[in-house]
Amino acid sequence: MAISASDVRDLRERTGAGMMDCKKALDESGGDLEKAVEWLRVKGMAKAAKRSGKVASEGLVHFAIAADGKSGALVEVNCETDFVARNVDFRNFVDAIAKAALANKTTTVEALAAVPFEDSTLDVVRLARIGTTGENINIRRVAFYELAGPGRVGGYIHAEGKIGVIAVAEAGTELDDARFTQLAKEISLHVCACSPIAVSENDIDPAILAAEKAVYEQQAKESGKPAEIAEKMALGRLSKWKKEICMLDQAWVTNADITVEAHLAAMSKELGTPIKIAGFTRFARGEGIEKEETDFAAEVAAALL
Repeated sequence: MAISASDVRDLRERTGAGMMDCKKALDESGGDLEKAVEWLRVKGMAKAAKRSGKVASEGLVHFAIAADGKSGALVEVNCETDFVARNVDFRNFVDAIAKAALANKTTTVEALAAVPFEDSTLDVVRLARIGTTGENINIRRVAFYELAGPGRVGGYIHAEGKIGVIAVAEAGTELDDARFTQLAKEISLHVCACSPIAVSENDIDPAILAAEKAVYEQQAKESGKPAEIAEKMALGRLSKWKKEICMLDQAWVTNADITVEAHLAAMSKELGTPIKIAGFTRFARGEGIEKEETDFAAEVAAALL
């Protein structure tokens, strides 16, 4: 049967595939649009398998927050090159992933991959996009928060998606106040800039605390000081470290003369209700991923042999 230009255009707009690929998909599917979509996805998966071993350390961190401010999701989606990361289509895809995480209240990558998405699942669409972009695309991390009581979820994105944060500010009573909404955003900004790993000392992961303590104890032993002095040295260094990484003890990002704890106390008094930070998540794009080094000169030389 004859395939019209409008059919090809519709399929291309729906899938993002190339013009000739869309024409072939429609030919193979007898002009059936739905079958053509599935045909492209299958072909996309075949291409995706070839890219699965490629390191994806570029990409974007992005968040979505509910209109009422009561819930929020943060995702990191990686690709192989900054060129793709800056592409509008990729950015729209990441935005859609964040919104899907929010709508489905997903807390794991596995659950996010399985959510309904564009008449299929998110993972099937991701694989198809690997085929159309020619790069590995990986949904690496997701975080989700939802308030059960009064409060707001705030978010902040730095450097167009290199770092992203969502944070939860709880209040004693419900506040319909722009200052409180702004505070939730500023808390996220603080987390982005100052990189705390816990709200307070009580929130530090015991494993992290034990590992840090062991380092200071070993350093103290190797100093040659008497045991009782070495112990005091280790405890002093540990105490200093805890103040550096606990958010409440840090200098407030917009006023270094006061701590975060003091700022929250002042805002609680101003707004007439106690305010506390209930949690936060900070994703930095590609952190912990070993980037793939490419020797372009060697590749060109090999191609000429």
